Amino acid sequence: MSTDNEIRKASEQFYAGLNRMGNGEAGALSDIWSHGAGVTTLHPIGGRQVGWDAVKESFDGVAKVASDAKIELKDQLIQVAGDMAYEVGIEHGQFKMAGHPVSLEHRVTNIYRREAGSWKLVHHHTDISPAMLDILSRLPPPSA
Repeated sequence: MSTDNEIRKASEQFYAGLNRMGNGEAGALSDIWSHGAGVTTLHPIGGRQVGWDAVKESFDGVAKVASDAKIELKDQLIQVAGDMAYEVGIEHGQFKMAGHPVSLEHRVTNIYRREAGSWKLVHHHTDISPAMLDILSRLPPPSA
């Protein structure tokens, strides 16, 4: 299998997990992510998360209020350099956040690193979503 196809397969795994997360499944993205202290996200809901614990917590928090997700990557471009690779494209789809419909059309960059023979996500970055931020601003703060 070519390296581009390996990255494409890792991307498919990420988006399958993202859809499970968007249908309320906490922990759905664990297998595709590196679990190191240096992994990062810049989500459509703002902020920056650093380290696997913070990244996992951010996705699990969205899973608590997400449903009916159908998200896919379009216009994918893959570049590989040794044991690092990135893809850019457009995340397109829709889901419900706390029962409110949200449409997505975000530019995205995902960075992968080869670890122990498989490709793991180490960074995910999308455009900010004003619609998602508006919905979150109207929700009560999470209880501890």
